[in-house]
Amino acid sequence: MTATRKAEERFFDTHDGVALFYRRWPAPQGPANQAIVIFHRGHEHSGRLQHIADELALGDYDIYAWDARGHGRSPGARGDSPSFAASVRDIEFFIRHITAAHGIAPANIAIIGQSVGAVLVSAWAHDYAPPVRCLVLTAPASKVKLYVPFARAGLGLLYKLRGNFFVTSYIKAKFLTHDTARIASYNTDPLITRDISVRILLGLYDAADRVVPDAQAITLPTQVLISGNDWVVEQGPQRRFYENLGSSIKELVELPGFLHDTLGEKDRHLALEKIRTFITRCMATPATPVVLLDADQHGHTHDEARQNAAPLPALSPKNLQFAFTRLSMRTLGRASDGIRLGLETGFDSGATLDYVYRNEARGTPPLGKLIDRNYLDAIGWRGIRVRKAHLQLAIAMAARRLWDAGLPLNVLDIAAGHGRYVVDALSSLPARPQSVLLRDYREANVHAGTRLLDEAGLSDMARFTPGDAFDENDLATITPAPTIAIASGIYELFPDNAKVMASLRGLARGVRPGGCLIYTGQPWHPQLEFIARTLTSHRGGEAWVMRRRTQQELDQLVRHAGFTKVEQWIDEWGIFTVSMAVRN
Repeated sequence: MTATRKAEERFFDTHDGVALFYRRWPAPQGPANQAIVIFHRGHEHSGRLQHIADELALGDYDIYAWDARGHGRSPGARGDSPSFAASVRDIEFFIRHITAAHGIAPANIAIIGQSVGAVLVSAWAHDYAPPVRCLVLTAPASKVKLYVPFARAGLGLLYKLRGNFFVTSYIKAKFLTHDTARIASYNTDPLITRDISVRILLGLYDAADRVVPDAQAITLPTQVLISGNDWVVEQGPQRRFYENLGSSIKELVELPGFLHDTLGEKDRHLALEKIRTFITRCMATPATPVVLLDADQHGHTHDEARQNAAPLPALSPKNLQFAFTRLSMRTLGRASDGIRLGLETGFDSGATLDYVYRNEARGTPPLGKLIDRNYLDAIGWRGIRVRKAHLQLAIAMAARRLWDAGLPLNVLDIAAGHGRYVVDALSSLPARPQSVLLRDYREANVHAGTRLLDEAGLSDMARFTPGDAFDENDLATITPAPTIAIASGIYELFPDNAKVMASLRGLARGVRPGGCLIYTGQPWHPQLEFIARTLTSHRGGEAWVMRRRTQQELDQLVRHAGFTKVEQWIDEWGIFTVSMAVRN
């Protein structure tokens, strides 16, 4: 007879101040420095995971499980969340809470995600690059079987037309498990959430659409369990995810005859035994993160960039399509002020970014303004504007941190463009900085940024000067020593890690200990090939070919230079990240 663990019931505050409910099952053998964190299936809650805490039979581990936002005893409309990305960020805050409140380091934490929980966990691992020990994903809901033709497209159209609404799950308990006790408890449990909001369902699909093909970005040891007779989700994306995983330690477990509730099945001991063995083996092996400092020389993002830079066959349909797009932009597209500016200065220039930030459609009437509106609404530019908002949050958080530590607020931006995001952020602070130095390599940006400082009334303590963002010695000797250094939108434009490391080393030498580095990344983008084959860069009008850096690679570069990441933001599409690190 398996002993029953006693659960503690607690709450933690997540990123928007909402308190989410969770259960903690302390290790029966006494205080533990290792933990297993479980993320439940869609519609369920942590109260239905007691049997896993008991039957895993890992007595020297604490076990934790939350009630996801909108589920169980956590607040929010049932089956809903502000966005799928918000729920992913909730995971980040839950793990931080476990580390801070219970003293368990991320490297001693194993994660189990089930169904929808497995997709949340995989998106978190992809987007935030957490240093946990290992992942176990059971029946990932990467593609839910909707059974109705064109259901996803129809739901997407309705969502655009009427906003968020809810759909009720068609799944009955008998299609989840062969365990009659589990079926009965599912049917009578008042905390089961049978509805799901369409924005979360569509967000689930969108997250899987980018994480499954880009699973090479996930290098954590990972075990994937597939239920052989799953009526709820499709197996194809689960297998592709496993095949694409970037981890050298991975294991695929197929469970013939199992229904969707893998860890609630009648014969779940077969699955739990596999999980127990995998977690124990991972925990017994010293954590050895994959080193990505030379990912610019080889690996999937290197290969992707080379492929996007290589010419296509002249008469291939894809090449002809891109040629038509280029021609359209250089003719009809010039009626759009934004497209014309991009053609003249580069679509990655400071002038273009400032235009995107302002988000005011302009053009030659009658068509130009309409074209410009469509241009400004491209997903990449929408992400850029979210990145600006996140930069302003990061600057405000760094300022509060410095004031609390009694340090001066000396701000440096190494490649500010026109500097609008910095000026807007500094203007909204409750106290003025001691000094502000904005730099950019283009004289036109320096002049435009200087005018912006004057308009904001900051020119008495702020300067805008020419500067090289990659000159290590120059950055290291800036006075006064910066306590906030900002590298926004610059590292993404250069594939060479040696160049980025020179910049980061200079900042590490120049920033005061306890000071902050705010840096941006682009771990994923849905239009990389389109951009590479249709848009031009500020560098002499050459093709704008970008090499993505995974968040793990970027964070390693920052850590190698002498900073420790303490915070991160990402847009709902998973395109742009903003991170804050502290100088060691």
